This record gives sequence, C-alpha cells and structure tokens, in this order.
Amino acid sequence: MNNFSEKSLWHSFVEGDVNAFSTLFKTYYSYLHNYGVKISGNPALTEDCLQSFFVYLYDNRKNLDSVSQIKSYLFVAFRRSLFKYLKKERKLITYETVFENSTNFEFSPEELMIDQEFTKTRIQTLTKLLNGLSTRQREVIYLKYYSDLSTQEISEVMSISYQSVLNTLQKAFTSLRTHIESQEIKQVFQIN
Repeated sequence: MNNFSEKSLWHSFVEGDVNAFSTLFKTYYSYLHNYGVKISGNPALTEDCLQSFFVYLYDNRKNLDSVSQIKSYLFVAFRRSLFKYLKKERKLITYETVFENSTNFEFSPEELMIDQEFTKTRIQTLTKLLNGLSTRQREVIYLKYYSDLSTQEISEVMSISYQSVLNTLQKAFTSLRTHIESQEIKQVFQIN
C-alpha cells in the first residue's frame, strides 16, 4: 500500500467507513496475530486480545490521530494492548517483565519455508541458530524480515532507539555468522 492510499484508508476508517475498517482488519489481522502469538505463546489469548483491540479501534476511531504508516501504528498499538492484557492476566509488574520472561518468541521451520526453500536439515539448523539468539534479537529479526517493517518502524514498535535496532541486528548477525563459520555448520550449508 502506498503512502497516499494508507492515508486515505485511515481517513475513511476514522470517518466510519465500514469497508475501510474491513480492509484494515483483513490486511493486518494475520500480521498482528502472528506477532502476538510470538509474544504471548497463547493463540487463544492473542485472538481475544486482538479482537478487543480491533473493537477498541473502531469504537474510538474519532479520537485517533492521523496515521501515515498504518502497519507500524497497528504494531505499536497492538503490542501495548497485548502487554496491558498480559499484565492484567498474569498480574505482572512491568511490560518489560512480560516480554523478558517470554520464551515464546521463537521461529518455526514453517516460517522459514515461507520465504526460502531449504532442505530439511538446513531449516532445522537455521531454526536452531535463530532460536539461540536473545529474545530481543529474535523480535527485531522477526519484525524486520517476517513483518517487513523498516528500522524506524521497529524502533517505534519496540520503544527503543533507531540505533538500538541497528545494534541489535548487528549483534544478531555477528552471532549467526560466528556459528555459520564453525566447521559443523559449514558442512550443513555446504560452504567451502
């Protein structure tokens, strides 16, 4: 969606156009759901929270600011909503606690197969390598490469600085490169 159509879609939604709301829901629901499951580890809880989130958006659309990047706005807003929901459900003290204690933000072989064709061994190896990264590194990689967000949008979604996003990506790639350069991994990837 280009910037102009996103602005007009958002404007139509705010004005109460049910078709615009339906388009928002259909376009972004699966992205948000997948992201929410990564954080919560609970598809049913994520579903409930996401449904409530979209109802809240529709009910409060008149109070929403104008938005030029719908996807990143929805990721930021849904992440906050989900953390609030998790905090209430688990009676946790901070949003950071919710996320830092999450072990669910992992990659599956199926996600890797969506964009790339690997042999079974390569998929398992790459899955293991990615899941060996820190939770924050996995989240940044997921948002960058599987949710197609820009570095600035990731910065907004995760409430960290632009430079922190870059640093996190760099550390993740350095860690992956170190493992790939090991002899065992070279053989799996058939690197000379």
